[in-house]
Amino acid sequence: MKKIKKILASPVTTAAAFVLAAGLLLFSSIGGARAALTYFSEDYAANIQLHEIGVTLVENGHEASGTDGLLQGLLGEGESLKLGTAYREELSVYNSGVINEYVRVNIHKYWLDENGQKLPTLSPELIELNLVNQDSWILDQDASTEERMVLYYNRLLNSQTETPLFADSLTISDKVASRVSETRETSGIYTTITTVYEYDGARFCIEAKVDGVQEHNAQDAIWSSWGRRVTVSDGVLSLN
Repeated sequence: MKKIKKILASPVTTAAAFVLAAGLLLFSSIGGARAALTYFSEDYAANIQLHEIGVTLVENGHEASGTDGLLQGLLGEGESLKLGTAYREELSVYNSGVINEYVRVNIHKYWLDENGQKLPTLSPELIELNLVNQDSWILDQDASTEERMVLYYNRLLNSQTETPLFADSLTISDKVASRVSETRETSGIYTTITTVYEYDGARFCIEAKVDGVQEHNAQDAIWSSWGRRVTVSDGVLSLN
């Protein structure tokens, strides 16, 4: 698996931030017709610290690449994104460094309007990233919100090895289509009803930030770097 850019920094942690974004290029509709959906992929940004420590997000069996972008192959040729349909989005973490590490993933889900501003009227919960292998990945309930999920891999990840998947599919809930408003205009005997969907002109975004911490003195290193108290015993991590 090819390496990605590394930048010297702190000797304790490493972080890689990836933006997974799919756009919904939409328009207001008249007479209740549902808006059309299209999809695009955005580039991601990666920041890897220290040459000994490295983490890589793996998507559908391939290293997330700044050249190819993310969500590649989400849709077939000529296919439109459909609400309520689960699309393959298999995500895991690969230890691309030379030392063993403990890793976590921060996932942020949100909506942006056509001006790139956060759209609070649409819930992040409508962006459904299906989590799997919860016997291997711990969801930190205390640190998680409607917009943010924090996952810890509960085993030591050896160098040049990969975790089990932490997610396997992505769905935009069909409940999005129920978020509508209507206006009526009457002229003579005719009444025009205009239906506007709240997702018109919006796009959904998912950000996944992957961090790694050294094996040596891991409990203190995790507390110092991530601000989270954990217990590590015989290579198994648990949250306090």
